[in-house]
Amino acid sequence: MARKASDTRGNVRVARKFMYARLLFIFAMVLIAFIVLMVRIVYLSKNKGDAYEKKVLAQQSYVSNVVQYKRGDITDRNGNKLATSIKVYNLIIDPKLLLSDEEFLEPTLGALNKAFGIPARKIKRILKKNPSSQYYVMKKFKHLGAGSVEEFEKLQEKDKKHIKGVWFEEEYVRNYPYSTVACDVIGFCNSNEDGAWGIEREYNSSLNGSYGRSYGYFDSGLNLVQTIKPAVNGNTVVSTIDVNIQGILEQHMEKFEKNTGSENMGCIIMNPNNGEIYAMASYPFYNLNDPRDLSDFYSENQLEKMSEEKKLEKLNALWRNYCISDSYEPGSTLKPLTVAAALDEGVASDGSYYRCDGGQQVADRYIRCVAYAKGGHGYTSICQALKWSCNDVLMALGKGLGKTKFLDYINNFGLGRKTGIDLPGEASGAVFTENTMGPVQLATSSFGQSQTVTMIQMAAAFSAIVNGGTYYQPHVVKEINTEAGAVVSSNDNMLVRRVITEETSKTLRNYLYKTVSDEDGTASPARVKGYEIGGKTGTAEKQPRGKGNYLLSFIGCTPADKPEVVIYVIVDEPHVEDQPHSIYATEFASDVMKDVLPFLGLYPDKSVKKSKKNQALKIKLPSTKDGRLIEAPEGGFSNKDYGVAGQ
Repeated sequence: MARKASDTRGNVRVARKFMYARLLFIFAMVLIAFIVLMVRIVYLSKNKGDAYEKKVLAQQSYVSNVVQYKRGDITDRNGNKLATSIKVYNLIIDPKLLLSDEEFLEPTLGALNKAFGIPARKIKRILKKNPSSQYYVMKKFKHLGAGSVEEFEKLQEKDKKHIKGVWFEEEYVRNYPYSTVACDVIGFCNSNEDGAWGIEREYNSSLNGSYGRSYGYFDSGLNLVQTIKPAVNGNTVVSTIDVNIQGILEQHMEKFEKNTGSENMGCIIMNPNNGEIYAMASYPFYNLNDPRDLSDFYSENQLEKMSEEKKLEKLNALWRNYCISDSYEPGSTLKPLTVAAALDEGVASDGSYYRCDGGQQVADRYIRCVAYAKGGHGYTSICQALKWSCNDVLMALGKGLGKTKFLDYINNFGLGRKTGIDLPGEASGAVFTENTMGPVQLATSSFGQSQTVTMIQMAAAFSAIVNGGTYYQPHVVKEINTEAGAVVSSNDNMLVRRVITEETSKTLRNYLYKTVSDEDGTASPARVKGYEIGGKTGTAEKQPRGKGNYLLSFIGCTPADKPEVVIYVIVDEPHVEDQPHSIYATEFASDVMKDVLPFLGLYPDKSVKKSKKNQALKIKLPSTKDGRLIEAPEGGFSNKDYGVAGQ
């Protein structure tokens, strides 16, 4: 037994020696293999490193930034580009690739300097700071022109072997060829090329396209090979604006502000038969290519003292479109609406006469007419009441309508709510309801005081009065087209509702024509030689009353018998000592129409002559219980009964 145990221990010792020898052999083999591998690596690195580096680079994929789409153009009605996007290029370099071979560096730096004027030392500093980067945007050299890019590509083509690690990414920059023209309507884009105001904002989704994507890799020759999924460009927005009419209007506004000046000024020129806006402007204008630049309006010293909040406040005021964003009491330009409502409802007729004795006692107050100081206008027809701007007769018409009917017409004409014009920032104005309108409010509202409106509301309402009685939604975009020219959508049919009858509209057109053409009409300064103009003035004292601040206006149309153009002008607090004179608005409108009407195909007619003062009127006296309607005196009316003109 002892011998067997001794034999067993001997066998174990032999087995252990065999294991140790085997492990030692394996270790020696691994060590030898490792030494051989290290020697091979050193050899390959020293003798074939460049070749293997190229193979590695050739296997690396590059995914560039997304491919930018081109934002759609905004054009005027004749195809002139009001806003467009210009293709530019961003310069991209690959520092790692440029440093991978000393043969690449100097030729590439030389080509960059020749094509773009970039100093070699500048590139070397970038390479030193970013040696492992494979995508570096030369920020100070973004937005390169196509000419300089082509020059570099020609140099690269001549020396493909050595000019490496440079490529270009396309980008678009928004540009406004007419700078300030129609700035309130077109609007502008923010830094991300999204619309921030005007048409740019309202039609942002149509103007935007969809991004593409670029994939790239380096081949074995270290040339960048790209695969591009193209972007889809945005649609073209065709506006209703006529750049010639818009430009002429703005020139006249600049001239007026230079010679006279005002707190605010706005003007709308539109087609009354479909709601299209030919021109819309409020003063001052700003540069769409640099909308945040205030240097044209404030000195350098003033700008330095302004806080960022104050600058933003000034910019918002500059960008504000007075024609749609501000509400005010319209004054006598609202009187055609009251007259139209009274005629349409049969409260009065074309032959109705009233007596103006200078004003009316309404509830607890006496409300004056403009002719109060001279004892009133005397016996006055509805036509003369409009022509002379008689508050007394208008209050009688308002009383005859009653607040329910009066407010029905106010609402049907679109006052007190947004018109839906396709621009951001539209205000609603404020009108009375049946609960808030009393006798005094009805009386003052009938001649345009105490309720507030916007310019676009008044222009659309007046268009309905003169176009035959139909209300069209005002708009600044005619249609949206694809880049290829196919129509995506159109604003051709913008008719909303009928407001008054054709007969009432015809009568009002005649009244408005006499208001301009007759010598004693308040709007006679708005006449344009060779044209039949119809219209109405407004002289509204602003709140608080008694400060001597007035808002002057004129709203008119031509040809008077079948209008094709409506113009609405507001001069808010002209910079003169004696403000309440509508001539500032009427003469401005006359000057503008004289220049713009030919661009609309409306030319002067030599046969058009002005009417004579106080032409004889055919009198028809309807039967009515209205206490202010009077019968013609025996022998008829004489000129002395007509009184004096009002505002």
